[in-house]
Amino acid sequence: MDVTAKLWSFCHILRHDGVDYVDYIEQLTYLLFLKMADESEIVVPEKCSWKDLLLKSGDELKIYYEEALLKLKNESGILGQIFQEPISKIQNPVSLKKIIDGIESVGWTKLDKDIQGEAFEGLLEKTANEGKKGAGQFFTPRPLIEAIVNVMKPNPLEREDFKIGDVACGTAGFLTMAVDWAKSTINHDKWYKVKDNCYYGQELVVRPYRLALMNLFLHGVKGNLLLGDSIYSNTVEKNSMDCILTNPPFGTRGTLGPPKSRNFSVETTNLQINFIQHVFEILKENGRAAIVLPDSSLTDSKAKEVWETLIEHSSCNIHTILRLPNGTFTPYANGVKACVVFLHKGKKTKNIWVYDARTDVEDITKSTRPLDYEKHFQDFVFSYGENCYGTSRRKETERFKKYSIELVKEKQYDLSFSKLFQPAKLDSPKVYVEKLIDTFEKQLIDLKNLKDLL
Repeated sequence: MDVTAKLWSFCHILRHDGVDYVDYIEQLTYLLFLKMADESEIVVPEKCSWKDLLLKSGDELKIYYEEALLKLKNESGILGQIFQEPISKIQNPVSLKKIIDGIESVGWTKLDKDIQGEAFEGLLEKTANEGKKGAGQFFTPRPLIEAIVNVMKPNPLEREDFKIGDVACGTAGFLTMAVDWAKSTINHDKWYKVKDNCYYGQELVVRPYRLALMNLFLHGVKGNLLLGDSIYSNTVEKNSMDCILTNPPFGTRGTLGPPKSRNFSVETTNLQINFIQHVFEILKENGRAAIVLPDSSLTDSKAKEVWETLIEHSSCNIHTILRLPNGTFTPYANGVKACVVFLHKGKKTKNIWVYDARTDVEDITKSTRPLDYEKHFQDFVFSYGENCYGTSRRKETERFKKYSIELVKEKQYDLSFSKLFQPAKLDSPKVYVEKLIDTFEKQLIDLKNLKDLL
């Protein structure tokens, strides 16, 4: 049975009631967690049980569910976290009953934990692909996460009190992939003893925070997650993380002004640049990080100040940059060119290796040319080498080039390097026609919208 497909099919029940994809996954999380709590050691308060939900119907069911949500938000521990600020979006009791009965028929609690985790990840991916708007906060493409985790090797047994973090964790895609990597790589008994003290994250928005807790729970670990603003109200200690894997939100935030309380070396309102400074600040000495960034974070004037500060004054080895294929974040961030910066705190930058996974690579599309690990990242993982700090012996190739610190200084700490080795490239006739069709379709939609307004 395809559990993801089965659970996703319930979404169509709610679509007729005006409940969108993101609301659906949140309501499903409430119900799935109640189902699991009913058959585990998690104690729920009276009149909040799954068994009672199964027995009720009509308005009685709707009222019982809404009152249960209000009670659960006041509980301590993971119950209070999962049900923080709950709102019942299912107004039709018939639909609510169908979903409850559907979850019961799936036999959710009888499934292996790994299957539960995979099914939930599948739902998050579908939500991101279907919801589009705002979906970036829910989902980073799995092939990209897998490539980053495979080269960073986040081993919780690497040393005592090893902490793996994500400063903008969304629904915990990086953290759960790190969990899966650990399960497949190290002795289970040893990992089991440390698993609840290894994985940390922070998220600004309640909904993805709730889904992240659920995601980690289904992967069998305790999520040490904070709800709040990483930049403006940071509560993470300096020098506390050993390995950070993160994809901070794209875009700028000018309304709050520079984060005065942080005493960053470079004062700016630019969100990505502040995340770079934040990541470096909370990394332990000898810690490592991989940060997904828009290309502008390599060339912006304030960004160049940050790179200069890190390279010249802060013992930071910015050793590798991965230029991502165009369309990597399709469909929820169309047109954004992005990269991944890999750095090591405690060593000086001598050379920067740049892997170009973009030039002469067809743009990623949602259906016909989706992002694929083997096609788009396998060679990068091989070229990166076995050492997680990027110190393996490397070989220059057509896509993988080494640039000296002297050249970085000549370029005034502009880390793009795109003009140095990116050949002029004309679209193939097929790609050119596809782009024309896409442009005309968008223009047609604009014209129809304008007609409706008139």
